[in-house]
Amino acid sequence: MPNQPAPNLLSWASEIDEHAVMQAARTARMRIVSGHVALMPDAHVGIGATVGSVIPTEGAIIPAAVGVDIGCGMVATETTLTAADLPDTLEALMRLVERRIPAGVGKGHEDPSVDRALDELGRPHTALTGKQETTVARQFGTLGSGNHFVEVCLDERERVWTVLHSGSRGIGNQLATRHIVDAKKLMKRQAIGLEDPDLAYLVQSTPEFDAYITDMLWSQHYAMASRARMDKVLINALFGVVGHGARVRTINCHHNFTQIETHNDKKLWITRKGAIKADSGDEGVIPGSMGTRSYIVSGRGNPLSYNSCAHGAGRRMSRSRAKRELSATSLKAAMRGRTWNADRAGALVDEHPEAYKPIDRVMEDQKDLVTVQHTLRQVFNYKG
Repeated sequence: MPNQPAPNLLSWASEIDEHAVMQAARTARMRIVSGHVALMPDAHVGIGATVGSVIPTEGAIIPAAVGVDIGCGMVATETTLTAADLPDTLEALMRLVERRIPAGVGKGHEDPSVDRALDELGRPHTALTGKQETTVARQFGTLGSGNHFVEVCLDERERVWTVLHSGSRGIGNQLATRHIVDAKKLMKRQAIGLEDPDLAYLVQSTPEFDAYITDMLWSQHYAMASRARMDKVLINALFGVVGHGARVRTINCHHNFTQIETHNDKKLWITRKGAIKADSGDEGVIPGSMGTRSYIVSGRGNPLSYNSCAHGAGRRMSRSRAKRELSATSLKAAMRGRTWNADRAGALVDEHPEAYKPIDRVMEDQKDLVTVQHTLRQVFNYKG
């Protein structure tokens, strides 16, 4: 059950930094916020708005609350394979995944077949430059960096799942950044004072608002289609290595997005910054960190959270602090028994499990938000 650490703020987090609470409280004090801001159990400090927060606004949207990785989310596929079907090592799969799903900052690929998929997405509002058009094509179906990953997991029945985390890549960042800057300029022109300039907002029914919505929706569709493409590539690679297999079901969900919903008889913009929609029956994917469990869940439709839940474990250390205090040696120990990028352990220390909140505590904190369908453990992890 939630607690109330500040006015207009409900928190499900049993572990949370005081700076995250202070940041969320600033958001909750905004005049465009209608109701309380909900903090999920994985909440931590973000830029402007808190990561792991659900923000209800009336007649306006805060672009920085959606964030620069518009449409970032998860896709998970249950297969007919079991642990007994997997080879003793998944190194052959690692080689295929590294080649077929490029990962890392700015990484892309040359695949002319993406043109057909991109044609179905339509166009954003913002006119793209030639360089941006190239980025859109080259980065579609690529992983990115940071905490984006590809995994193969086993559930409690020893059934094989694939899990993948990615977003809208460079183009989503560029479009979001443009609208965040525009919103800040509007606030200055209109002499609207904000406790944090990054909370600049756009008012509904204005040209700036309409432009943002069009670009945001396009970026969300781009991110979801890109995940679907990578999921297909991953599944085909896995089945190729094993020699057989079929899909059972796929769950593809955003955790950085906003949309109109009705709550307390009001039509509100519900912005989920690092949170997933968990209405009654909604299926979701909640990953832990490297070396820990992940969860397939169904929502319980809790109105206090605006039908939302956590999107993952949530950071407890900044990347710089993790690099200072944690080691490649301890990361290798945490990842023992898995196929992973062990040769790059030094570069992945900021993704160390100890840099994140314990995922089991996060799940305990949100028992009133979701029901666990399956608990997954990794056997394969690939990061950019």
